[in-house]
This record gives sequence, C-alpha cells and structure tokens, in this order.
Amino acid sequence: MKRSKKTPNIITEVYRLLEAEFGEVETPLHFSKPYELAIAVILSAQCTDERVNTVTPELFRTFPTLESFANAPLAAIEKKIFSTGFYKNKAKSIQGFARMVLNEYGGIIPNTMEEAIKLPGFGRKTANVVLAEIYGVVEGFVVDTHVKRLTKRLGFTQKTDPVQIEREMLKITPKEICRNLSLYLIFLGRKNCQARRTFCSTCPLSSLCPSFSE
Repeated sequence: MKRSKKTPNIITEVYRLLEAEFGEVETPLHFSKPYELAIAVILSAQCTDERVNTVTPELFRTFPTLESFANAPLAAIEKKIFSTGFYKNKAKSIQGFARMVLNEYGGIIPNTMEEAIKLPGFGRKTANVVLAEIYGVVEGFVVDTHVKRLTKRLGFTQKTDPVQIEREMLKITPKEICRNLSLYLIFLGRKNCQARRTFCSTCPLSSLCPSFSE
C-alpha cells in the first residue's frame, strides 16, 4: 500500500495528473444566468447533476425570471422539481432565495461568502460553487460526496464533516487551484473512484494513492 503525505507538493502533483487527465473543466450543471446556477446547485443536494440537468430546462422555461420563482405557488415549483428528491424543502429554498435576492440585493447574487451563506438554500458548498463560477471568487473548497470520499481515500483528511474537510483542504491547497481541483476530484470520483466500485488500474492517481488496490 502506498502512502500519501498531506503536503503542498502532493497536492500539486495530484492537480498536475488530474489536469492532464481532464483538461479544462467547468461545472457540470447547465445554466445561462447566475441565478439559474444557484437554483441548480440547490437542486443538486442529494441528487445527481445528471438528474438536475434533465429537470432544469423545463423548470427555467416555466419560471423564466427570479420574479416568477418568487411569485409562483410553491406547489407549482414542487411539481417541476419532484424527481430531484426533497422537493418540498428545495422549493421553499428556491423561492426564499429568489425573494431575498430580489428584495435585499436588487436581483444580484451577493459576491462574498459572508452574504451568500445567508441566502435560503445556501450552505458553504452552494456559496463556493456560485462565487467561483459567477464571480471567479475563491473563498473555499467545494466538498460534495465525491470530494468527501476521495480526500479520505487519498489520505488528505480523516474528517467526515464537509466543513472540516474544507478547512483541511484549504490549509494544503494553493488558492489558485482550489476551484479546479475540486472539480477534478468530482470527475475522478465518477469515472474511477466510485462509492461502491473502484477502477484503480486505470486511475491517473494510482502511483501515489494510499488506497490503491491491484
């Protein structure tokens, strides 16, 4: 079994290998307006990005503006997002998000972590994604289920709480690669390092992963 050390050198080597594997990356969620990304990330909780991307085209056609989300009957939003799971809570978060952005921020999503996490449906994950993708502001490290799994398997952390994982990753990851590294780990988690099955022999990180198995 190989061992990985939590050092910037290992992090940058992981980044180099994943960059060679995946090249330029962008969020897998489809959107054309900043608030659409925010809504898509809210929907992605406990749901695959693929499912979200099948739901949002019709959702955004039905509700083409923030105002339409803010003023719609909750049941109408729930009907459109039912297949993403937890649809009642998500509908409340989406409508609350739309109303707060309109009423308190003039229709513009705030561009700081401090303000963004006040929005309904926004935890640090959602705020990190939106700030990085919309404003190019990197204030954290996005931790989803793939990142949570891979950072442990790679030996970067033994924490299980996403906030604690984020803190540990920020300590060892250069700020300029935080956004892309998180996306690379998500893509690797889908391709090679799945929750129930791993494909270590074809993984670009097999040479340095402490969890590598023949």
